[in-house]
Amino acid sequence: MARVTLSLGSNLGDKRGNIAKALSALDAGGARILTRSADYRTEPWGPVAQDWFVNACAVAETELAPHDLLALCLRVEQELGRVREVKWGPRVIDIDILTYDDLEVNTPSLMLPHPYLAERAFVLVPLAEIAPDLKLGRKMIADILADLNCSGITKLA
Repeated sequence: MARVTLSLGSNLGDKRGNIAKALSALDAGGARILTRSADYRTEPWGPVAQDWFVNACAVAETELAPHDLLALCLRVEQELGRVREVKWGPRVIDIDILTYDDLEVNTPSLMLPHPYLAERAFVLVPLAEIAPDLKLGRKMIADILADLNCSGITKLA
């Protein structure tokens, strides 16, 4: 059984509802959700002008191999209505695999740990809430987060 961390984000429609539906579908599909963070309102990231996001993270257990877990994530995104028109553009749901145990993967379709993880406060803030001692390389997530600008990230009630 592998322990994985996931990031979820939405900035179209019922943002919080989209994340809840995605977590439920992931759990039903073989990624048993152990814990999840609160939802956070975050500013959009990247070159495309768009509405604010709701982001959250989850820790899950799975017997799925890394690429099978990726296939599940992509299937859930599609089932919830994700359309990939513009890179880093608006989305109903985005699900990223952040870590898969201590495994390192570098294939055209999957890189683990997630290649942008250490740069994204909007991911690290919710991740630090549920896994502050998780290590990325030799540094703990909480220590990486301390070096990032976290303005514009608000925990939702």
